[in-house]
Amino acid sequence: MDVRLAKRSVLAGAALVVLCLAAAAARAQGQSSRCNAPMSDAVSYVQLPGHPFSTVSTPDGCWLFVSVSSSNPKSSNGVAVLSREGGRITLKRVVQVETGPTGMTLTHDGKLLVAADDEYVVFLDAAQLISGRGDAILGYIKDADFAGSVYVNTTSDDKFLFVSDENVATVTVINLELARAEGFKQTAIVGKIPVGEAPIALTFSPDGRWLYTTSEIAAESFGWAVECKPEGQDPATAKPRYPQGAIIVVDVQKAQTDPANSVVSRVPAGCSPVRMVIAPDGSRVYVTARNNNALLAFDTAKLRAGASDARVGNVPVGSAPVGAAIVNDGRQVVVTNSNRFARDQTARQTLTVIDAARVGDGAAAILGSVPAGVFPREFGRSPDGRTLYVANYISSELEIIDLKRLPVQRATAAR
Repeated sequence: MDVRLAKRSVLAGAALVVLCLAAAAARAQGQSSRCNAPMSDAVSYVQLPGHPFSTVSTPDGCWLFVSVSSSNPKSSNGVAVLSREGGRITLKRVVQVETGPTGMTLTHDGKLLVAADDEYVVFLDAAQLISGRGDAILGYIKDADFAGSVYVNTTSDDKFLFVSDENVATVTVINLELARAEGFKQTAIVGKIPVGEAPIALTFSPDGRWLYTTSEIAAESFGWAVECKPEGQDPATAKPRYPQGAIIVVDVQKAQTDPANSVVSRVPAGCSPVRMVIAPDGSRVYVTARNNNALLAFDTAKLRAGASDARVGNVPVGSAPVGAAIVNDGRQVVVTNSNRFARDQTARQTLTVIDAARVGDGAAAILGSVPAGVFPREFGRSPDGRTLYVANYISSELEIIDLKRLPVQRATAAR
């Protein structure tokens, strides 16, 4: 064959490959755009067949996984699978998972959904959840007797999984790479990180070097003063019984080989700190102090050093805040006012929207509120960052908020 013809053939083949790849990318982008199309209203709701806890989106935004637990004798515990396309979100099915799935995370490769489930950690095939064919549960690992596993998170390389054990004051470290390779056996458990009572949040620094977790009540070994009153009791008559909770900083690399000795610092974080989010640049973390009705802000460098002045902000919010989310490129923090200890569990609640740059100004940082359902508990987010999902636990609904049209109801000054 003529050399020039051969070269032309090779170039033509290469051009065809490029065109095919470009066409595939364009199709994928078009599908993603359809999936992430805004809803017709700035705030909308989808009813669910149980109490929702965690909401996780697939990387393209086309599917949502929501952990739900029983709300009546006919509802089941499991993972609700919802499709999103063309400004509509539709419940497709619920895949049963016992006994009560709570926090979930999707591995960064988009293939494995991991759910905390009381004594267990459950591993589900994302593709089978979507298709509805076959058994989506690939396996499970028993965390510990009565562990109360409540939250999960993976390292950015998907090699290690961290599980907060609410009932036994530990964070479990699992070699996820080994678990996947060997069929999710108990031998994948590396060990336990000792923390305080009721650990929940599992928040990685942007570089993956540090893990920040919350404990609602400091361990006795910390030797902290008793300052906090029991939740749900009349604050006018109740007496302090507990120390503050803690933010606990963990060296992630050390936790992969020696979890028991991986804690680098502990800092008081108010009464019943529960959820945590981190600024995009990693310089601050924001924590909901449920028993203080406040959002607290901390300097992460000072947290790692165990400094007593690590707290840099205290913003009073609504009753018993739980969930927290950073939105609009880190400019705002949104908090769920759960009101979970009130006698009346029928009243719809609100979300508080806070100016992140002004958390040091206290109440002056509040921009306003957004309506929510009954017991707004957890946030989820679309991959494009435009949509915020709120799990309204008691009213059994998923709330969808368009952040580009964030309907902030501004507080009016009293006259």
